[in-house]
Amino acid sequence: MDIQSFSGAATVALASTIVFVLITISWQIIARSVGSSHSFADSIMHEAAQRFRDEFDRLSSNQSNYFSAGLVFLVLFAAAYTLNAERLFDGYPVWQLNIFLFALVAVALIISVDLVRTVLARRQIKLLRDANIAIGHQVQKIAAGFGRVYHDVETSSGIIDHIIVGQSGVFAVNVFARRQSKNGEAVLDGNSLTFTPGKGSVSIVTMAANTAALEREFRRLLDHRVRVRSVIAVPGWKVNVQSSEEHLLVNARNLPMIRGWKDQTDYLMNEDVDALHEMLTSRCSLRTAATKTAD
Repeated sequence: MDIQSFSGAATVALASTIVFVLITISWQIIARSVGSSHSFADSIMHEAAQRFRDEFDRLSSNQSNYFSAGLVFLVLFAAAYTLNAERLFDGYPVWQLNIFLFALVAVALIISVDLVRTVLARRQIKLLRDANIAIGHQVQKIAAGFGRVYHDVETSSGIIDHIIVGQSGVFAVNVFARRQSKNGEAVLDGNSLTFTPGKGSVSIVTMAANTAALEREFRRLLDHRVRVRSVIAVPGWKVNVQSSEEHLLVNARNLPMIRGWKDQTDYLMNEDVDALHEMLTSRCSLRTAATKTAD
């Protein structure tokens, strides 16, 4: 293959692809800006796994842009090479074309690495999204006549996946998503959640800190302590229901066990429940989320 013909065709294809990418990204930004508002934002709440849905959509868009740009480059390169686009570069020294070719290869490698990272991140986010949706649907079922459910609740320490608030108490449900192995089992051991066989363990300290932060915020609102029961859900894994003073470990099937995990100190007065509902409704509305994004 003639290096001059190859470099000339690659130059034309790369320049055209860059223009295509810039136009595509600009159009996406304009489309998001125009269609970002909601007609009833105050009344629309976060859905289960809302943040993972949004991140999955963002990664899917990035992945689509990469694949589209790659396809455009290949088509334009084939056309430019067939039409002898190297004539546009007559008179340029060969060493300059060689430098450009090496730069093109370097850029292609960088883009390829970023594409691989995007694909892997998208795969992980998909797992987190599906796990949170599965648990979210189960929480909705068991909350009927038991309490009201809120999703992706932000605290001063972090985000809690699902919260149930009712007269029987407050339950914070956090989801750990791991790809299940055959006969895989999850075990709660102190401040760690261990997955066997051979899947390692993860710390639940951050999750406990989020729950503690929510308790402090409730205390400031009501001027007395409200206990938030911490529930750890591991969908798809075998779990022999385990509970301690701080946490309850469940999977999607035995999640209804939280109905019986309470005592008299967890019960709330009607006015306290109403105040918590008002606070969480405001915090989880799409208008509040849009305001924070704008800030």
